[in-house]
Amino acid sequence: MKISSPFLLPFFLAAIFVDGVKSHTDHAGWAMAPLILSFDNVVGEQDLKPDPSTYTNAAGESFTITQLQYFISNIKLGRADGTEFIVPQDECYFLVQENVPASQRIRLMVPEAEYNRITFIVGVDSLRNTMDISKRTGVLDPASAMDNGMYWGWNSGYIFFKMEGNSTTAPADPTGRQKFRYHIGGFGGYSAPTINNIKTVSLDLDTKGVARVEKGKQAAIYIRADILKAFTGRSAISIAAHPSVMFSEYSVNIAGNYSNMFTHHRTDN
Repeated sequence: MKISSPFLLPFFLAAIFVDGVKSHTDHAGWAMAPLILSFDNVVGEQDLKPDPSTYTNAAGESFTITQLQYFISNIKLGRADGTEFIVPQDECYFLVQENVPASQRIRLMVPEAEYNRITFIVGVDSLRNTMDISKRTGVLDPASAMDNGMYWGWNSGYIFFKMEGNSTTAPADPTGRQKFRYHIGGFGGYSAPTINNIKTVSLDLDTKGVARVEKGKQAAIYIRADILKAFTGRSAISIAAHPSVMFSEYSVNIAGNYSNMFTHHRTDN
């Protein structure tokens, strides 16, 4: 079957089996109940605290954090029978900000069921990146995203992951501050291939508790994001060697690392 427009793709995918998994996007006739996704930003075993709290990465470099934020989108919840519920596209874009505690608790309305798997994207998918501005509202509003520093006006694309801080290993700027900046984005390009740092995370909930979503209750899935893993994994990242990484080929190394920083901590039912 030929799809004549890229904007028809999400509607096409919703109607077929993807990799053998039946997906549902229609709410009609389903009993819905709340599910909370709680993101806790940590540094190893410690809760993340802003500057002046000091941490050490795998390269032995001390650093502080002054800003951390990232997009979570395209959320899917899987059941033991292999089916999954896809949160409707217009309802599944969230900006998690370390300095805004409320943003770290995402409230979804999903069908009553028991879920043993969650999948989401770190970033903003290519279709939404290229949609008309009227389809990009809320945290995706370019004006709002620019206020939060999560949209490149010059590059017409979202910053998926932003981490900034200070480190004595970073070169001093004209004011004498030793800052590092990791602004990672890139959805694959408009008319020609470019950097693609869209990352999919899939977490198995069986070991530390499946989510039982029922009316009258509020299940919560607690997810930890360990920023130390942004410095190690696929690549060893040195602040001294790479104090500022934005839209460059090197950014794929940091994206490859942060895709593994999320773990399932526990589930409350």
